[in-house]
Amino acid sequence: MRRLFLSLLGLLLLEACAARNPPSPSSVSTLEGEIIVFAAASLTDPFQELAALFQQEHPGVKVTFNFAASSILRTQILQGAPADLFASADEKNMEEVVQAGRVAEGPWIFATNRLVVVTPTSSPAGIMALRDLARPGLRLALPGPEVPIGAYAREVLARASKDPAYGSDFAERVLGNVASSEPNVKAALARVALGEADAALVYRSDVTPAYQGKVRVVEIPDPLNVIARYPIALLKEASHPAAARAFVELLRSPRGREIMQRWGFGAP
Repeated sequence: MRRLFLSLLGLLLLEACAARNPPSPSSVSTLEGEIIVFAAASLTDPFQELAALFQQEHPGVKVTFNFAASSILRTQILQGAPADLFASADEKNMEEVVQAGRVAEGPWIFATNRLVVVTPTSSPAGIMALRDLARPGLRLALPGPEVPIGAYAREVLARASKDPAYGSDFAERVLGNVASSEPNVKAALARVALGEADAALVYRSDVTPAYQGKVRVVEIPDPLNVIARYPIALLKEASHPAAARAFVELLRSPRGREIMQRWGFGAP
């Protein structure tokens, strides 16, 4: 009887505590629906990890991505493609969306990036430095100037052309070696990994563990390198703006920044 009395007393105390400390409504997500995120191809890996975490915390929300070159995404948005968020690899394409009146909130810079040269690990071209990209006969994979990585790469080459050590025609000689104009940075990197190109300029974050043993990284001198800035914005046509805002909050939170930095991105 004494044990039974103590057990009942314990249950009553637990119920009393629960009544005084009910679960916080904010701890239970009420968000629902599908958010469509248009994101630069270079954001594929960290954004997929962020989406998995986000959907754990908000099980009623589905995150769908459209990964492509920022210039392609910008065109699709301006042509009326449905999207809740736009995350660009540069500010130029984002600014065009802003100027067109398609942004409801933002943009916010959430990450940065830098460029590197990649070559196949077994490449006979022997590329050891940026200057080697001007070597005659080299096969360079590079997107066009309308794609952010293509524009950033040409900025690097333009800076080098102002350095007497490279020569005023350095950019012209390197661009003369472009053997394939790729749609985005991921495609350029894949071309090098398959041995179909001797080199490419890509973001540092693109050289993920999946490419270990397939490509070799050649650093670009800091005075010649550029810092890519990544903005994200909530679009006016967002079908689920509250869920989209929550995704942006996670992205800009300490946890979001930790995920981005683990994938090779710099702080905003």
